[in-house]
Amino acid sequence: MYKVFVNDIPIILTTEKDIGKKYKSIPIKSVKLKKLIKKIYDGEQLYINLYHRNEEKLLAHLKKKMKLVVAGGGLVYNDNKEILFIHRNGRWDLPKGKIEKGEDIEECALREVQEETGVEGLKITKPLEITYHVFKRNGKFRLKETFWYEMHTSSTNELLPQKKEGIKKAKWLNFQKSQKALNKSYENIKLLFPKVYLTKHPNDRVA
Repeated sequence: MYKVFVNDIPIILTTEKDIGKKYKSIPIKSVKLKKLIKKIYDGEQLYINLYHRNEEKLLAHLKKKMKLVVAGGGLVYNDNKEILFIHRNGRWDLPKGKIEKGEDIEECALREVQEETGVEGLKITKPLEITYHVFKRNGKFRLKETFWYEMHTSSTNELLPQKKEGIKKAKWLNFQKSQKALNKSYENIKLLFPKVYLTKHPNDRVA
C-alpha cells in the first residue's frame, strides 16, 4: 500500500478493490488522475482508493500519469536528541529538496538539508520512508517522490535558514516541541515519526 498526499488528503494505492465504505475505488489504469486531483483540491472527493492487482505496478501507473520530481531530505537528530525543523509557508516541515544532475539521492539529501538550514557535520544513519505528494507548478500538477534519511550531527553551529527558498526559521526542537510542531505540519511528514506522533485521517478529526 502507498499513500499519495494531495493537500494533506491521502490517495490510497492498494491491491484491494474494497478498503472500506467511505472510499471510492477506481482502477488505477483507467483513472483520470488530473480531474480526480482537482476534485480533491476543491473538496469534492476525500476518500479515494486506486487499485491494481499487481502491487509493483501501482506506482508505475501513477508515474505514467504525472511528471515526476525526485527529492531527498532528512530527519536530523543532534546529541541532545532534538530534531531539526524548518518553518515555511506558515507550517513546520523537514528540510528536503530536488535532486540535481549527477547526484545520487543520498548526496542530494545531505546537500539540501545543509543548504536549507546551514547545519554542518551531517551523517546519514539509516534510510527512512519514501513519501509521495502532489503539488502544483506553473498551473500543472506534479508528483514529488521524496527519499528520506535519518541523519545525525554533533555540530552546535548557528542555524541559517535559506531565505531565498522562503524558509523563515530553522530550529532544533525537543520531543515535546516536535509534537506541537507536527500539529502544524504536513501529513506526509508524520509518516517519518514514531506512532506516538501519527494522527488520524484529516477528515476524521474532531473540531
